[in-house]
Amino acid sequence: MKRLLAIVRAQLRASAAMALQYRLDFVVEGLLALLWIGVTLVPVLVVFGTREQVAGWTFPEMLLVLGWFVALKGFLEGAISPSLTNVVEHVRKGTLDFVLLKPVDSQLLVSLAKIEPWRILDIFGALAIFTYAFRKLGHHPTFFHVLLALGLLFAALLVLYSISILVVSIAFFAGRVDNLLYLFQSVFDIARWPTSIFRGGLAIVFTYVLPLALMTTYPALALLGRLSAATALGALASTLVFAAFARIVWRLSIRRYTSASS
Repeated sequence: MKRLLAIVRAQLRASAAMALQYRLDFVVEGLLALLWIGVTLVPVLVVFGTREQVAGWTFPEMLLVLGWFVALKGFLEGAISPSLTNVVEHVRKGTLDFVLLKPVDSQLLVSLAKIEPWRILDIFGALAIFTYAFRKLGHHPTFFHVLLALGLLFAALLVLYSISILVVSIAFFAGRVDNLLYLFQSVFDIARWPTSIFRGGLAIVFTYVLPLALMTTYPALALLGRLSAATALGALASTLVFAAFARIVWRLSIRRYTSASS
């Protein structure tokens, strides 16, 4: 475990150093991240400018969903996508050998290859949204509800990461999957809305096939005290199974890898 933590620290340090080597870019990207948070609020403000509720959600309750969306979007675009996009390039060029030959788990190395530290601003933005939302609600979540929401946040991060691993694994079979990663990022934008606003087939897709409900709606319901313990435990259990499946697919995929020297 100590060796694993040392590797993670070294990878994060190296990634942060690369991101900070151009200070002006760091500042500009940070400002753009703040602008993006502001733009994310616009659709919700427009919708609630003409009504008090949407699918049973009030404005401050909807802000809780949006807060989780902002935090997860920052994780997706600040840590997952930059790192895993490099995997596609390595597979295409046949240079993944430099990763596979190291005496460290390859999935761990590729997952921490590149980060964009300015996306930490999304976390602070999400906290600001939560603070404002509960001030409008007139009460604060209990300690138990906060713990439950954090557990579901862990599950959401794991699902988000596992989906990205599955998409990247396709590169070992199909070659170019950059567009699939960008498509997934675009589809994820739907997670800014609670899944209860969808009906019919879309509700099934965004709850079970692409579990956006687990990523943003469930944590928001947990903070509001509206999520049952059985639902939360079921979500956590299914998340672990899904993560194990993504791990198996990754291990099978790298067996098909052909290096540039092969």
